[in-house]
Amino acid sequence: MHYSSHTNQSILKALAEQFQAFHKTLGTRSVASANTNPVEVEFPEKGMTFDELNRLISEQVRPHLSASNGGRYWGFVTGGANPIATYADWLVTTFNQNVSKGGDSIASEIEQQALHWLCELFILPKTFNGIFTTGATAANVLAAFTARQYAGHQQNIDVTQSGMTGLDVAIFSATPHASMVKSLGFAGFGQNSWQKIACNPQDESMDVSALDNALTHCKCASKVVIASAATVTGTDFDDIAAIAALCKKHQAWLHVDAAFGIFERLVNGESGKTRGIELADSITLDCHKWLNVPYDCGVFLTQHMDLLKKCCDVSAPYLVTPENTLSYMSMGIENSRRFRAFPVWATLLAYGKHGIANNINSNIRHAKQLAQWLHHSDKYQLLKPCELNVVLFKPNSEVVGISSGECMANLNASGQVLLTPGVWQGEPIIRAALSNWATTDEDVTQVISALDAITSKKEKQGSKNT
Repeated sequence: MHYSSHTNQSILKALAEQFQAFHKTLGTRSVASANTNPVEVEFPEKGMTFDELNRLISEQVRPHLSASNGGRYWGFVTGGANPIATYADWLVTTFNQNVSKGGDSIASEIEQQALHWLCELFILPKTFNGIFTTGATAANVLAAFTARQYAGHQQNIDVTQSGMTGLDVAIFSATPHASMVKSLGFAGFGQNSWQKIACNPQDESMDVSALDNALTHCKCASKVVIASAATVTGTDFDDIAAIAALCKKHQAWLHVDAAFGIFERLVNGESGKTRGIELADSITLDCHKWLNVPYDCGVFLTQHMDLLKKCCDVSAPYLVTPENTLSYMSMGIENSRRFRAFPVWATLLAYGKHGIANNINSNIRHAKQLAQWLHHSDKYQLLKPCELNVVLFKPNSEVVGISSGECMANLNASGQVLLTPGVWQGEPIIRAALSNWATTDEDVTQVISALDAITSKKEKQGSKNT
């Protein structure tokens, strides 16, 4: 199959039909697919025609996709793809730019522009710069690399060139995200290398006095502190300003994992829960969460671009970049990179600061609507006041006789919502994370009805058994 006027029209027509068919069912299809078996087709000796392939997708792929792009996918912290970002992402594939280095395309400059606008959106100083990554995990990997290079610099070791032999580092955190722990392993520190700092009572945020004590008594030559701007379960924020002051005192590197928590800044500004994040050495954020662009879009920001470049740069004749041009291959993991900044750039332009903030506030309002219902219900227990977009709850087992795991499994099997588990204060719970721009009042009402139906059914079963 080759590009031609006829081929182009066929592809655009099929794309429009697939888009319409999928989107018109988002409100009615099961949020989590009940059928995840592989497609029943053999690898062919001769390729299919485009019509055959498109028919296979329509019949055996599309019906079994989740409705993760819809308003009731409340697992993890998953945004949807807003219409502008969806369009821009189509263009990313159409344009197929390799944003590895500048000098031959405007794409590199657009990525820089998008990064500067994100810093402006989050009220960060112009000393921050960075790179778009595949997601928060890749951004956290870069954070670990850069912190490692910083520690080496303190000890006169070029880690990138010479390795970690002799490097003496202590890493401190209270409730790091799993991707951060994974990244410490990738960077050679080891997943078990970090030292646990106590949390504040009934909270996942870091006890600053415990950190102060740990840093004061630490004998290691270098220190790294990993702070959280919204922990994954409790949505708790470390006191970044106080932690930054301690890091400055002890010459420790401060990384803030703010994958979705940094968006709180659009609600409460510089004096809110993220106060002090502008003092961090590096920050991770995730655009395919609360900015609602398609997957494959995280961001790593740092105030030490020289260290990042030392971590990632490698010389080869065919990779030589002309002077005064951007070289993203010298700032990140990949050499070849897709134009993933474009949906962000388009979203920032189309929605502006107010439009993005309105989407954030809408999710917070819907989360509080759910939390209020749970708080007043005798069948469920709200485990923590909802301050942002995550709701922690469990069924009241004394009243309805159902565990969190059974309740969540029944809810997800109903097809009306997808929720994911968590652990709060040592016990299994259910976690609802509302971060999709498309969530409506009707979606919340539908989920509340599903919650009520699950416990009512269990009560009826219990009465029959007695």
